[in-house]
Amino acid sequence: MRWSKVLNVVECHAGGEIGKVVTGGIGDVPGETMFDKKLYLEQHRDDLRKLLLFEPRGGVVHSANFVLPSRHPDAVLGYVIAESTEYPAMSGSNTICTATVLLETGMVAMTEPVTELVLEAPAGLIRLRCQCQDGKVTGVRFTNQPAFAYHLDAQIEVEGLGTITVDVAWGGMAYAIVSAETLGFALTPDEGRDLCVQGQLIKHAAAEQLTAVHPENPRFAGITQTEFAGPLRREDGTLTSPNAVVVSPGRLDRSPCGTGTCARLAVMHARGQVSPGEPFVHESVIGSRFLGTIDEVTRVGPYPAVVPSITGQAWITELCQVGYDPSDPFPEGYTLSDTWLSAL
Repeated sequence: MRWSKVLNVVECHAGGEIGKVVTGGIGDVPGETMFDKKLYLEQHRDDLRKLLLFEPRGGVVHSANFVLPSRHPDAVLGYVIAESTEYPAMSGSNTICTATVLLETGMVAMTEPVTELVLEAPAGLIRLRCQCQDGKVTGVRFTNQPAFAYHLDAQIEVEGLGTITVDVAWGGMAYAIVSAETLGFALTPDEGRDLCVQGQLIKHAAAEQLTAVHPENPRFAGITQTEFAGPLRREDGTLTSPNAVVVSPGRLDRSPCGTGTCARLAVMHARGQVSPGEPFVHESVIGSRFLGTIDEVTRVGPYPAVVPSITGQAWITELCQVGYDPSDPFPEGYTLSDTWLSAL
């Protein structure tokens, strides 16, 4: 065997969403902050993302997290998130996966019953409270950077759908949020492909017709996600709702989506539908759940904002080494339009 690069990878899932956590083989990456390191990886080492996520070693449903040293005095480590087509500033399921891997592999010391730690994401510092029992992380609660609504009840024109109403909100990524009921969706697994096709059309239309520039970091990406929001209901007294997030280039998030939950909490709070401290359960199309709460209200530039916390759990599924043989004809993998809907 003659690999020219070797990455140590721990694969896990949070709510069904696959998150590869790269624990070795990269070393440090230039940059003062995780956002700087994200830019460096994006501009100079995108071969690592492609190696891990593109076929034949990965797939459109995979994401990766590069664990890196942090220079921030409060952070024990940092991580850069890589998804199918972008490096998002933040991801909830990937954060839950990364924290679980760090604790369960011993990279960060575990204290039972609760381990508190701070990680640095490209979005900023993320504070975590991890429930632990018998060496297992049974729950990860992370406090995100503030979430807020860019637009409420905005009208956009979408090919094949006509005029539709969307909200646009930031929760660590920018989401076009649309009522699933209005478009005839029940948010069931059999609707997956139709959700993806319409979600891509809505995302592109919203990105073209609406502005979404983060006031504190204009280099954060604009609208790259569509979230289909289901109806709100009370279940045993707890506010609950299904949702489906379409991740670029056109596939469903298997989890309830952490940053999507944060974005939705910001919209719900702006409409008076949820109060600080009130629990909100978000469901995915496969029935997995995240618990969200608003810890406090604040502002981000001109926007009223909320500080959300999300709780979920991850499970390690695989420990492996991913390598590249110099004679391999696909050093950076490939994508095919049967699953990578980038043409939309």
